[in-house]
Amino acid sequence: MTTAQLLVQCLENEGVEYVFGLPGEENLHVLQALKQSSIQFITTRHEQGAAFMADVYGRLTGKAGVCLSTLGPGATNLMTGVADANLDRAPLVAITGQVGTDRMHIESHQYLDLVAMFSPVTKWNTQIVRPSITPEVVRRAFKIAQTEKPGAVHIDLPENIAAMPVDGKPLRPDSREKVYASFSSIERAAAAIDQAKNPLILVGNGAIRAHASEALTRFASELNIPVANTFMGKGVIPYQHPLALWSVGLQQRDYINCGFDYTDLVICVGYDLVEYSPKRWNPTGNTLIVHIDMKPAEVDSSYTPLAEVVGDICDSLNEIARRVDRSRKPASYVAELKADIKADYEEHAKDDGFPIKPQKLIYDLRQVMGPEDIVISDVGAHKMWMARHYHCDRPNTCIISNGFAAMGIAIPGAIAAKLVAPQRKIVAVTGDGGFMMNCQELETALRVGTPFVTIIFNDGGYGLIEWKQLNQFGEPAFVHFGNPDFVKLAESMELKGYRVESSLDFLPMLKDALEQNVPTVIDVPIDYRENLRFSKRSGDLTCSI
Repeated sequence: MTTAQLLVQCLENEGVEYVFGLPGEENLHVLQALKQSSIQFITTRHEQGAAFMADVYGRLTGKAGVCLSTLGPGATNLMTGVADANLDRAPLVAITGQVGTDRMHIESHQYLDLVAMFSPVTKWNTQIVRPSITPEVVRRAFKIAQTEKPGAVHIDLPENIAAMPVDGKPLRPDSREKVYASFSSIERAAAAIDQAKNPLILVGNGAIRAHASEALTRFASELNIPVANTFMGKGVIPYQHPLALWSVGLQQRDYINCGFDYTDLVICVGYDLVEYSPKRWNPTGNTLIVHIDMKPAEVDSSYTPLAEVVGDICDSLNEIARRVDRSRKPASYVAELKADIKADYEEHAKDDGFPIKPQKLIYDLRQVMGPEDIVISDVGAHKMWMARHYHCDRPNTCIISNGFAAMGIAIPGAIAAKLVAPQRKIVAVTGDGGFMMNCQELETALRVGTPFVTIIFNDGGYGLIEWKQLNQFGEPAFVHFGNPDFVKLAESMELKGYRVESSLDFLPMLKDALEQNVPTVIDVPIDYRENLRFSKRSGDLTCSI
């Protein structure tokens, strides 16, 4: 048995179903071992696409997604997706080929110190320098990747080590035991909630990872406390729940900010500072905070909790609720604020303008998608509208990258989502800029049999940057570009393409696209004049509650 074969045995032992990547000269032995294994190797068209697939796979399943590249340029291409997984708290194991150890001390073709290079974008990484340590390296990699807060790890495998004979066997994966919060912290949190007049829950992706949706919804309902979610916390509480105030996280003022203005205690559940800085909702640092998570609070002058409840989130919520007075009635502002938010959401439901307003497109998309169906949002102006207007009944049904926030994730991410949930409808929502960064992976989707719909918000530019430029300087700079004919591009890959030419086209095209057995692309001219209109309205927004 070679080191490469032992490595693959260890991957099988960890329950790996897929490895996403590209073949290369320095990973030949790994590829050969994969060919003889139960693992399906997904050949991608770019290493970044492979890393994004592993990233979204990890986020949806909680199990580390695995991606593979060769050395040098293959490894550098992998890095953006690896960094995205690390800051989005998605478990991922990246494996790179490398020159032989006999070439590392001299100038060598394509050689880079990959352990040093990946260090800033991973939780842990190492090089396999002896065949015998392979089981320990793989077990440690998966354990670190999947332990809170999850993230990316990296294993570098020199080609001569990969080919060496070895005796060994995989190590048994350990079970992750629950850790419970101390009673003293639970009692401090309960006392703070009892004393608060207008508490507000801010829930993040950590609650999704903890499978705390049911516990959180029950906690909010029993104690009559309204809930705001971060972009990555969508669906923790069903959006139609009367206490759900929907998403917070825009860098401009919105209705939900009125709730933060009015609160005297923010109960943060699975909240991560990397996604939405507390300086945006607690700029003075004077708002009282209760921190409920599986990890202690990070240090920030705007985030100094008076109680840190660190342990299993479901248990913590249940124990706190048992100690809090349940006679509290919902704050008087909640119903009025929810009505304002809902009215804003439905304002463009029957709009027939063209190009289509982003609010209208997303409203129609929500009507077609079921509660379990999955949308993957790319990064750009459309991401802001998706975060604000696409609401969820279930966790992990709207995947937004909001830690690293990397463009190009939607199409590779949709492939991973379809592999994880083949019976669900999958839609990738992207701008024309993000689409062109990884559209080559649509060929991968066709080849591996993962049909999904890609919706392109087409504005001929980097719309989010233009939005910010217009707000700050009153004029755009260097953000406009030309596009190919997206319908013909889709057809050239043997996919089906659609072009929306009126506001009435989109819904029937979307329904038809979702019925196809090949990937489809819908080109939608979008009216991003709504960006500045929103900025003006947010600037004029006052809280009447």
